[in-house]
Amino acid sequence: MKLLQSSLLLCLSASATMSYGQALDGEALRLLQASLKDSTLDAQAQLTNTKRALALDLSHQYAQLAPILQTEINQYQLAVNADDILSQHRLNDNVITKADASIRRVKGLSAKADSLVQVRLADETMLTPWQQGESPLFAYEPDGDESQWDYIEAFDIHGQVHQLDVYNLPQQPVFVVGIDSKKAFVAGLEVMRATFAEAQSAKKDGALLSRAQTQAVADKPISTTVIKQISLKDDHEPWISGRAEIYGIVIGVDPSREEPVLDIVEMPYLDYADTTYYPNQIIIHWERYRWAAADMILMEHDDGTNYKVLASKLLEAAEQILKSIPDPEAQGYALIPQITNGILSVMPDAWFTNDDDFVDVYYTLQEGVEYPNLNGANGNAMTSFAPLVIQPRP
Repeated sequence: MKLLQSSLLLCLSASATMSYGQALDGEALRLLQASLKDSTLDAQAQLTNTKRALALDLSHQYAQLAPILQTEINQYQLAVNADDILSQHRLNDNVITKADASIRRVKGLSAKADSLVQVRLADETMLTPWQQGESPLFAYEPDGDESQWDYIEAFDIHGQVHQLDVYNLPQQPVFVVGIDSKKAFVAGLEVMRATFAEAQSAKKDGALLSRAQTQAVADKPISTTVIKQISLKDDHEPWISGRAEIYGIVIGVDPSREEPVLDIVEMPYLDYADTTYYPNQIIIHWERYRWAAADMILMEHDDGTNYKVLASKLLEAAEQILKSIPDPEAQGYALIPQITNGILSVMPDAWFTNDDDFVDVYYTLQEGVEYPNLNGANGNAMTSFAPLVIQPRP
């Protein structure tokens, strides 16, 4: 975390590489220094302190940033990447690279070209007032359980503190300073898939299918289950959080051995609660599982998640549950919920009090069975599942 805070300090300081002509204000500097010294802070708290310092500094730099924001932000695009902002201020590219690399290390993500830091207009209804000259606020998403938030802290263009309501959208335009959740989410899922695939590959015998065997598999119908429609209850998601980034973890057992299979399924359409979506999305490929049953956990992206660590812990929990069962074959698919519960048990307690992380879980979805309007175990999700058999080409 020290590298993250040091590099962000470079990004925000009044060095020769910046054209702002203004120094980082004293409060933001003290915040970053305090976070740097406090090694006991978890990743989420450290990221939150960094976002706070950045929001405070950008509020002071608004006169210089306004032309860039007005060029980049419109009705079709409410967010702008830090690269686009800082490059137009002729900031040293090496500084951005180091800062982004540090953020990615905290989240367990590989290096990419684009920065994960962004500035986002909180809601499209704020666009016209802001474009007509109304002064904005700069806010950041707090850490911890949203039900415990007293207010959203924001800064005006003079650096003065404002306390905004958690659930009611502010009347004044607000820019949210934070991590590009879409980019972090997609990169994080890639890390989780790679971690699961690497673990599964390491346990395989290494035997390759012959050409005839491969063709025989390709000639068979593919049995799947699809999501016909899905909705989440209105959980009063705070306005500052923006759109949800939901994904599913499908849980089963390898068809050839007693090893867990964890598959990640992205749900990019599932943006808001209290809205019904009709994706017709394949969620389960049944040939990947030994028994005709699987579980599915619904999760939401979180800024503080280290995806490499998360994937490793989930896989480890699943493997330990299977090893603890003397005769898995005798239990059949009844052991799958035990694996799911083992996975849930290693998740942080806070995830079960904040819908930003754990959303819901479905136990014992069976192959070939239709489930209209099925509630999840927590009653937060309602999903219609249906079987779909895909025929091979003639």
